Amino acid sequence: MANESEFIKRLISKKHKNEAFKELLDLYQERLYWHIRKLVVTHENADDVLQNTFLRIYKSLPNFKQNSSLHTWMYRIAYNESIRFLEQNKKKQHYSIDDVNDKYLDSLFEDPFFDGNEIQIKLHKLLLELPEKQRQVFQMKYYDDLKFREITSITGIKEGTVKTSYYSTVKFIEENITKLELFSESKV
Repeated sequence: MANESEFIKRLISKKHKNEAFKELLDLYQERLYWHIRKLVVTHENADDVLQNTFLRIYKSLPNFKQNSSLHTWMYRIAYNESIRFLEQNKKKQHYSIDDVNDKYLDSLFEDPFFDGNEIQIKLHKLLLELPEKQRQVFQMKYYDDLKFREITSITGIKEGTVKTSYYSTVKFIEENITKLELFSESKV
């Protein structure tokens, strides 16, 4: 965005707010959708969380202090809305972690919006073995191409911890992707 501070002024002004917010939607809707989708998994859940995210962004714009970029601020809201959604669902449903992972994979394969190849499916299986925060950090860096500084701002996790988490995940994937391939071949 060429001049973010001017765009933010338009977003906050009563006269231009709606027009500027439509531009914001056009610019960020798809990116935020995929960020959320990686966290909440299904298309339907991602749509719900995305709606809540943009509603919160719209209501919170007058309070945006510009301590970070607009992009990072919105990703943080999307991240928090996703975590809020996951926590609410966790309270409603009492599944074991294995049940949740199986349900996730089933819904992923049945989802018409997922067109992953075998490698992507194996990657998803490996990511499910990781703690939730570690998986989220990896997804933000790997899929969303966010900088460590941005991930720190979004999650509230220290930058050193974010880096350690990401590189530990990369090492875990490198060490286990071939094991997963061998395991799936032996089942055939």
